[in-house]
Order: sequence, then C-alpha cells, then structure tokens
Amino acid sequence: MTRDQVSTDQESSNRPKERVLSLIKPTGDVHLGSYLGALRGWAADQQANDAFHGVADLHALTVEVQPAELRARTLQVAAILLAVGIDPDASTLFVQSHVHEHCELAWLMECTVSFGELRRMHQFKEKSEGVEGVRASLFTYPALMAADILVYDADQVPVGDDQRQHLELARDLAIRFNHRYGETFVVPEAAIPKVGARVMDLQHPTRKMSKTAESPQGTIALLDDPEAIERKVRRAVTDAASEVCYDPTAKPGVSNLLELLGAFTGRSPAEAAAGYTRYGDLKSDVAAAIIEALRPVRQRYTELAADPAGVMEILAKGAARASDVAAATLARAKTAVGLLRPDDR
Repeated sequence: MTRDQVSTDQESSNRPKERVLSLIKPTGDVHLGSYLGALRGWAADQQANDAFHGVADLHALTVEVQPAELRARTLQVAAILLAVGIDPDASTLFVQSHVHEHCELAWLMECTVSFGELRRMHQFKEKSEGVEGVRASLFTYPALMAADILVYDADQVPVGDDQRQHLELARDLAIRFNHRYGETFVVPEAAIPKVGARVMDLQHPTRKMSKTAESPQGTIALLDDPEAIERKVRRAVTDAASEVCYDPTAKPGVSNLLELLGAFTGRSPAEAAAGYTRYGDLKSDVAAAIIEALRPVRQRYTELAADPAGVMEILAKGAARASDVAAATLARAKTAVGLLRPDDR
C-alpha cells in the first residue's frame, strides 16, 4: 500500500515528495559515526524529501536513565540536529513523547505482533544478556518502533544493518493489519543510506564507533573541543607496519583514519592515502580535517544551546505538525480495528 492510497487527492497534490522518517535516541554522545553515516545525509536530502526527524526519548526509557539527564540529552540532541543542518522550515523536527499518537498506535501494534516475533529480535537478545531486572519495554519496544514508522505514513526509512530487522517487522505488521482490517497503513521501504565512511573505534578499529563504547578515547563526539579531537586521533591505534595504505583487513587502524580523512576531504580512502609515508603526518591531517569540518557545527550548537527557549519553540511547532499527520493515521487505525470513537452516534 502506498501513501497515495491513504491520502485524499488534495493531500496527495500538496505532498508530492517521498516521506522519509528518521529517529535518533538521546543516549550517549552523538559521534562521528552517526554524523557521517546518518545526520549529514539527513541534512543533504531534506529538500528532496518530506522529512520527519525525531528525538526518540521514549526509547531511552528501556534502560535505566536519570530524569534530569534524559531531559538535558533530549534538548541537546535536538540542538545538534539543528546544528548539523536540519532546517525546521524544510523538515519536521519533533520529540517523540510530544506526539502522543506514537504510544496509542504502539498498543495497536502490540496487539498485532506475536510473542514469538518479539522474542526473535536480535537486539533484545543482545541487550538483555546478563542483565538483571530487564524491563518489559526492552522486549516490546519494536512495537513502538513500528508505530513510530507507520504513524507518519512513511514511504522510506533509512536503516543500517542493525535496524533492518526492526523495519522488516514494521512492514510485516503493516501488511498483517491491512489484511485483517482493510487498507490502513503505508508499507514502508528501506532507504539504503549513501555509501559513507566506515567509522570504527579509534582504540578498537575492528568494531564500530559507538556512543555506548567502553573506550571513550576511541569515540569522537561532535561536541568534542579541538584539543580533545587532536588527542584522540594522535592516540589512535595504528598497525605494526609503517606503510600507509588502505587495507581494512590487514591494516584496520590506518584504514579507519583514511576513511575519516577521505570522508571529510571528498576522496576515497585509497586516494586519501597518497603521499603519506608516516603515521604522524596522517594523524595530524585527519585531526585537522575533522576539526575544520565540525567547526561550524560546534559554533551553531553553541548559539542554540544559549537559547533553549528558541529550540523548544522549534520543537513545539514540529510536534504540532507531526501530530496533525499522526492523528489522521491513528484515527484510520482505530476505526479499522473497531474502537468506538467519541463522536460516533
């Protein structure tokens, strides 16, 4: 089912662009991997799409988090999205919990998904292993994630390998619901992100850079100051041999640095290796390229952080638009499943 099939002719003519949905959790520091793998692309593509970008604060509650920290992180991530170039006039920027339709539709998704499907989700197995007192929400959150996607009639959802299973579940639930109750949801497609840098941990270059990494010195956050960036790159793990060449299997440390240099200078990693004979020179140039590329992001973030009321106003406007779209989808779903509406006579 496509979005045109669930929209009026007037709505379709007013929204000719593909609708794209992306969410980011306000946990940990937003780092280079997220920036190069997702956020930079969101900003670049927003004019071509009807883009919805949300801060998924409800998903942060699947594990222990301090209330004050969650509030601060949510506002920080919203400001970061604006700082990297998300334009609130071109995109709909909102906080997940500000749009109540997410939670209402999540219950309908929980009534559609099976226990066996949730039990097979890879991330639940990984995140719950060895953890005492696992929250039920960690088990059921794929239903909320499906609601996040379906409530906006999203045509496309950019996903990496770690989230592909969740999108497939959302597709399955949309198809199942439509089959049981009639055509209600758009069945979303995976949007394969443009090939970008393969950003690995600077201290453990065989694993991805992560905001939950145990090695903070291996992760470069977007808000790190220049001195911290220089220090982390200078201490980055390289390889025993001194040759500077791109070979992710044999030379993962050097290859990671070349990925970063290439990403910030518009070259392939192999091209970025040309002319280097020493690791020290390469590290200096990598640090300089990162610092220069992130300079406007940090400057814009500083301005936004000094005006939290302004950021909240942007989020309020985004939530109002998001709610308008989500309410229409939720109303269709509630009617389809047989829930009595307050205005039924």
